[in-house]
Amino acid sequence: MTQFRYFVAASADGYIADENDRLDWLMDFDGFEGQAESYAEFVAQIGAVAMGADTYSWLLNNMPEVWPYGDLPVWVFTHRELAAIPGVDVTYVRGDVNEWAGDVARSANGKDVWVLGGGSLAGQFVDEGLLDELLLYTMPVLLGGGRPLFAMRGRASLTPTYSRDYVKGVHETRYTVNKAPGQDHEY
Repeated sequence: MTQFRYFVAASADGYIADENDRLDWLMDFDGFEGQAESYAEFVAQIGAVAMGADTYSWLLNNMPEVWPYGDLPVWVFTHRELAAIPGVDVTYVRGDVNEWAGDVARSANGKDVWVLGGGSLAGQFVDEGLLDELLLYTMPVLLGGGRPLFAMRGRASLTPTYSRDYVKGVHETRYTVNKAPGQDHEY
């Protein structure tokens, strides 16, 4: 069964980017022991990526030479026109995440879907009962503002399933996102 999984790093005060949408603070923690193995294990289970327009635009502006998701199908949830990347399997969609979740899951061919930023899109998946797992790397830094880890209408409870401390004060926690009654899905 395909799961929707939010794999993300955030500051200790809950931000995924600073007030200027920059991630340079995150690079201070890049390359810690175990990071590459954890990421490779996660990506091996991924068959498609769902991201918001701002994340996609950030990638276009900050990583134009390198598309980091290989040949995975990418679904960009947007309300505006965005530039295409030659040779990359990108589908631009508008509307509620519920409307597209089945198509996104089918494109993963039996693997999982990486909900990749930002907090608004991840929040929509939570609100609709579609997010199955949160894989959170908490970085020992306080940003004081910026892009929140989640932007949601409601609330959700989490059940921790795994926890690990790394060097440099990085902490990984995996959570199952608990569904409200009637929010179960099967893809």
